Amino acid sequence: MDSQKLLGEVAAQLLSGAIKVVDLTAPLGPDTPLIKLPPELAVDTPKVEIHSISRYDKNGPWWAWNWLKLGEHSGTHFDAPQHWISGKDYPDGATDTIPAQNFIGPVNVIDCSKEAAADHDFLLTVDHIKAWEAKHGAINAGEWVVMRTDWYKRNGSEAEFLNANETGPHTPGPTAEAIQFLISKDIKGWGSETIGTDAGKAGGMEPPFPAHTLMHKANRYGLASLCNLDQLPPKGAILIAAPLKIEHGTGSPIRALALVAGK
Repeated sequence: MDSQKLLGEVAAQLLSGAIKVVDLTAPLGPDTPLIKLPPELAVDTPKVEIHSISRYDKNGPWWAWNWLKLGEHSGTHFDAPQHWISGKDYPDGATDTIPAQNFIGPVNVIDCSKEAAADHDFLLTVDHIKAWEAKHGAINAGEWVVMRTDWYKRNGSEAEFLNANETGPHTPGPTAEAIQFLISKDIKGWGSETIGTDAGKAGGMEPPFPAHTLMHKANRYGLASLCNLDQLPPKGAILIAAPLKIEHGTGSPIRALALVAGK
Protein backbone atom coordinates (compact mmCIF):
# COMPACT_ATOMS: atom_id res chain seq x y z
CA MET A 1 0.00 0.00 0.00
CA ASP A 2 1.41 3.40 -0.97
CA SER A 3 1.67 6.21 1.57
CA GLN A 4 -1.38 8.12 0.31
CA LYS A 5 -3.61 5.05 0.53
CA LEU A 6 -2.17 4.20 3.93
CA LEU A 7 -3.01 7.67 5.29
CA GLY A 8 -6.51 7.35 3.89
CA GLU A 9 -6.92 4.02 5.64
CA VAL A 10 -5.71 5.49 8.94
CA ALA A 11 -8.19 8.37 8.57
CA ALA A 12 -11.01 5.92 7.92
CA GLN A 13 -10.00 3.82 10.93
CA LEU A 14 -9.99 6.93 13.14
CA LEU A 15 -13.46 7.92 11.96
CA SER A 16 -14.82 4.42 12.52
CA GLY A 17 -13.28 4.07 15.97
CA ALA A 18 -11.11 1.15 14.92
CA ILE A 19 -8.20 3.38 15.94
CA LYS A 20 -8.83 5.04 19.31
CA VAL A 21 -7.24 8.23 20.64
CA VAL A 22 -6.10 8.02 24.28
CA ASP A 23 -5.46 11.28 26.13
CA LEU A 24 -2.21 11.03 28.12
CA THR A 25 -2.48 14.56 29.54
CA ALA A 26 -3.30 15.94 32.98
CA PRO A 27 -5.50 19.05 33.34
CA LEU A 28 -3.50 22.29 33.42
CA GLY A 29 -4.61 24.87 35.96
CA PRO A 30 -3.91 26.53 39.31
CA ASP A 31 -3.90 23.17 41.12
CA THR A 32 -1.50 21.44 38.73
CA PRO A 33 1.33 19.85 40.77
CA LEU A 34 4.69 21.51 40.16
CA ILE A 35 8.16 20.37 41.15
CA LYS A 36 9.57 21.81 44.38
CA LEU A 37 13.34 22.37 44.54
CA PRO A 38 15.54 23.26 47.53
CA PRO A 39 15.55 27.08 47.76
CA GLU A 40 19.32 27.09 48.16
CA LEU A 41 19.60 25.28 44.81
CA ALA A 42 17.08 26.91 42.49
CA VAL A 43 14.01 29.09 41.97
CA ASP A 44 10.76 27.17 41.48
CA THR A 45 8.26 27.55 38.65
CA PRO A 46 5.31 29.70 39.79
CA LYS A 47 1.83 28.24 39.94
CA VAL A 48 -0.24 28.22 36.77
CA GLU A 49 -2.54 31.24 36.48
CA ILE A 50 -5.53 31.64 34.14
CA HIS A 51 -6.86 35.20 33.76
CA SER A 52 -9.97 36.22 31.86
CA ILE A 53 -9.67 38.84 29.13
CA SER A 54 -13.38 38.80 28.34
CA ARG A 55 -16.35 36.51 28.74
CA TYR A 56 -19.22 37.78 26.59
CA ASP A 57 -19.07 41.14 28.37
CA LYS A 58 -17.99 44.77 27.81
CA ASN A 59 -14.39 43.63 27.25
CA GLY A 60 -15.49 41.36 24.42
CA PRO A 61 -19.26 41.13 23.87
CA TRP A 62 -19.39 38.07 21.62
CA TRP A 63 -16.41 36.01 22.72
CA ALA A 64 -14.52 34.54 25.67
CA TRP A 65 -10.75 34.21 25.99
CA ASN A 66 -8.06 34.09 28.63
CA TRP A 67 -4.40 34.87 29.13
CA LEU A 68 -2.10 32.45 30.94
CA LYS A 69 0.91 32.55 33.22
CA LEU A 70 2.76 29.25 33.31
CA GLY A 71 6.19 27.70 33.22
CA GLU A 72 7.48 25.71 30.26
CA HIS A 73 7.71 22.60 32.46
CA SER A 74 4.23 22.75 34.01
CA GLY A 75 1.89 19.76 34.03
CA THR A 76 2.22 17.15 31.31
CA HIS A 77 5.19 18.54 29.43
CA PHE A 78 8.01 18.05 26.96
CA ASP A 79 11.69 18.46 27.92
CA ALA A 80 13.87 19.68 25.05
CA PRO A 81 17.64 19.01 25.09
CA GLN A 82 18.41 22.66 25.90
CA HIS A 83 16.48 22.23 29.17
CA TRP A 84 19.63 20.69 30.66
CA ILE A 85 23.20 21.93 30.71
CA SER A 86 24.35 18.73 29.01
CA GLY A 87 22.21 19.56 25.93
CA LYS A 88 22.57 23.33 25.87
CA ASP A 89 24.69 23.52 22.70
CA TYR A 90 22.41 21.64 20.28
CA PRO A 91 21.11 24.10 17.64
CA ASP A 92 18.17 21.74 17.06
CA GLY A 93 17.60 21.28 20.80
CA ALA A 94 14.90 23.90 21.47
CA THR A 95 11.15 23.61 21.02
CA ASP A 96 11.23 25.84 17.93
CA THR A 97 14.13 24.05 16.22
CA ILE A 98 13.38 20.35 16.83
CA PRO A 99 12.13 18.72 13.60
CA ALA A 100 8.39 18.11 13.90
CA GLN A 101 8.88 14.53 12.70
CA ASN A 102 10.56 13.80 16.03
CA PHE A 103 7.42 14.38 18.09
CA ILE A 104 5.61 11.29 16.79
CA GLY A 105 6.64 7.66 16.98
CA PRO A 106 5.90 4.14 18.20
CA VAL A 107 5.82 3.84 21.98
CA ASN A 108 7.03 1.05 24.26
CA VAL A 109 5.19 0.97 27.60
CA ILE A 110 7.13 -0.71 30.41
CA ASP A 111 4.67 -1.59 33.16
CA CYS A 112 6.19 -1.06 36.62
CA SER A 113 2.90 -0.27 38.38
CA LYS A 114 3.03 -3.20 40.84
CA GLU A 115 6.66 -2.51 41.72
CA ALA A 116 6.01 1.22 42.20
CA ALA A 117 2.98 0.53 44.41
CA ALA A 118 5.11 -1.70 46.64
CA ASP A 119 8.15 0.62 46.65
CA HIS A 120 7.79 4.33 45.92
CA ASP A 121 11.56 4.48 45.32
CA PHE A 122 11.48 1.67 42.75
CA LEU A 123 14.18 1.96 40.09
CA LEU A 124 13.95 0.53 36.58
CA THR A 125 17.16 -1.35 35.71
CA VAL A 126 18.72 -2.74 32.55
CA ASP A 127 17.67 -6.24 33.64
CA HIS A 128 14.04 -5.08 33.91
CA ILE A 129 14.19 -3.67 30.38
CA LYS A 130 15.79 -6.81 28.94
CA ALA A 131 13.15 -8.98 30.62
CA TRP A 132 10.44 -6.76 29.14
CA GLU A 133 12.00 -7.06 25.67
CA ALA A 134 12.19 -10.84 25.99
CA LYS A 135 8.44 -10.87 26.57
CA HIS A 136 7.21 -8.11 24.25
CA GLY A 137 9.91 -7.63 21.60
CA ALA A 138 12.88 -5.37 20.98
CA ILE A 139 12.84 -1.63 21.58
CA ASN A 140 13.85 -0.13 18.24
CA ALA A 141 15.60 3.03 17.10
CA GLY A 142 13.37 6.09 16.82
CA GLU A 143 10.79 4.82 19.31
CA TRP A 144 9.54 6.36 22.55
CA VAL A 145 9.96 4.46 25.81
CA VAL A 146 7.70 5.31 28.76
CA MET A 147 7.51 3.93 32.29
CA ARG A 148 4.03 3.08 33.52
CA THR A 149 3.71 3.38 37.30
CA ASP A 150 0.07 4.54 37.65
CA TRP A 151 1.53 7.52 39.52
CA TYR A 152 -0.80 9.81 37.58
CA LYS A 153 -3.63 8.69 39.88
CA ARG A 154 -2.04 10.90 42.57
CA ASN A 155 -2.26 13.97 40.34
CA GLY A 156 -5.20 15.49 42.25
CA SER A 157 -2.96 16.27 45.23
CA GLU A 158 0.41 17.99 44.88
CA ALA A 159 1.57 16.53 48.20
CA GLU A 160 0.72 12.97 47.14
CA PHE A 161 2.13 13.49 43.66
CA LEU A 162 5.49 14.85 44.89
CA ASN A 163 5.51 12.36 47.82
CA ALA A 164 8.27 14.17 49.69
CA ASN A 165 9.30 14.07 53.34
CA GLU A 166 12.31 15.14 55.38
CA THR A 167 14.51 12.76 53.38
CA GLY A 168 13.40 14.15 50.02
CA PRO A 169 10.97 13.10 47.24
CA HIS A 170 10.11 9.42 46.86
CA THR A 171 8.98 8.63 43.32
CA PRO A 172 9.91 5.80 40.92
CA GLY A 173 12.20 6.24 37.94
CA PRO A 174 15.14 4.81 35.98
CA THR A 175 18.71 4.05 36.95
CA ALA A 176 21.52 5.77 35.09
CA GLU A 177 22.45 2.45 33.52
CA ALA A 178 18.89 1.95 32.25
CA ILE A 179 18.91 5.36 30.58
CA GLN A 180 22.32 4.71 29.02
CA PHE A 181 21.08 1.34 27.74
CA LEU A 182 18.05 2.97 26.10
CA ILE A 183 20.22 5.66 24.52
CA SER A 184 22.42 2.91 23.08
CA LYS A 185 19.28 1.62 21.35
CA ASP A 186 18.83 5.07 19.73
CA ILE A 187 15.39 5.76 21.19
CA LYS A 188 13.56 9.00 20.50
CA GLY A 189 12.99 9.86 24.14
CA TRP A 190 11.95 8.76 27.62
CA GLY A 191 8.73 9.47 29.51
CA SER A 192 7.25 9.01 32.98
CA GLU A 193 4.06 9.60 34.93
CA THR A 194 5.86 11.42 37.75
CA ILE A 195 6.64 15.14 38.13
CA GLY A 196 9.89 14.75 36.19
CA THR A 197 11.64 12.16 34.06
CA ASP A 198 13.98 11.12 36.89
CA ALA A 199 13.39 9.18 40.08
CA GLY A 200 12.84 11.14 43.27
CA LYS A 201 16.27 10.22 44.58
CA ALA A 202 18.05 10.85 41.27
CA GLY A 203 19.99 13.79 42.68
CA GLY A 204 22.22 11.32 44.48
CA MET A 205 22.90 9.16 41.42
CA GLU A 206 25.98 9.22 39.20
CA PRO A 207 25.55 11.27 37.16
CA PRO A 208 22.93 13.28 39.07
CA PHE A 209 19.51 13.23 37.40
CA PRO A 210 20.54 10.74 34.70
CA ALA A 211 17.30 10.86 32.69
CA HIS A 212 17.92 14.58 32.21
CA THR A 213 21.72 14.58 32.03
CA LEU A 214 22.16 11.61 29.70
CA MET A 215 19.05 11.90 27.53
CA HIS A 216 19.62 15.56 26.75
CA LYS A 217 23.35 15.04 26.30
CA ALA A 218 22.36 12.60 23.55
CA ASN A 219 19.96 15.18 22.02
CA ARG A 220 16.96 13.11 23.08
CA TYR A 221 13.69 14.20 24.66
CA GLY A 222 11.80 13.79 27.91
CA LEU A 223 8.10 13.61 28.78
CA ALA A 224 6.84 14.09 32.32
CA SER A 225 3.52 13.89 34.19
CA LEU A 226 2.00 11.60 31.57
CA CYS A 227 -1.39 10.04 32.37
CA ASN A 228 -3.37 6.95 31.42
CA LEU A 229 -0.45 4.78 30.36
CA ASP A 230 -2.52 1.90 31.76
CA GLN A 231 -4.73 2.30 28.68
CA LEU A 232 -1.88 1.54 26.28
CA PRO A 233 -0.55 -1.87 25.18
CA PRO A 234 3.12 -2.71 25.79
CA LYS A 235 3.71 -2.26 22.06
CA GLY A 236 1.65 -1.18 19.07
CA ALA A 237 0.56 2.35 19.98
CA ILE A 238 1.71 5.60 18.37
CA LEU A 239 2.63 8.49 20.67
CA ILE A 240 2.12 12.14 19.65
CA ALA A 241 3.92 14.58 21.96
CA ALA A 242 4.25 18.00 20.30
CA PRO A 243 5.40 21.03 22.30
CA LEU A 244 4.40 24.60 21.55
CA LYS A 245 6.81 26.26 19.12
CA ILE A 246 8.23 28.62 21.75
CA GLU A 247 11.25 30.64 20.57
CA HIS A 248 14.35 29.18 22.21
CA GLY A 249 12.01 27.08 24.35
CA THR A 250 13.50 24.59 26.79
CA GLY A 251 10.20 22.73 27.02
CA SER A 252 6.46 23.14 26.83
CA PRO A 253 3.18 21.87 28.24
CA ILE A 254 1.74 19.42 25.73
CA ARG A 255 -1.49 17.58 24.92
CA ALA A 256 0.07 14.12 24.71
CA LEU A 257 -2.02 11.65 22.70
CA ALA A 258 -1.71 8.00 21.75
CA LEU A 259 -3.27 6.12 18.85
CA VAL A 260 -4.24 2.57 19.80
CA ALA A 261 -6.24 -0.21 18.22
CA GLY A 262 -9.90 0.05 19.20
CA LYS A 263 -11.74 -2.83 20.80
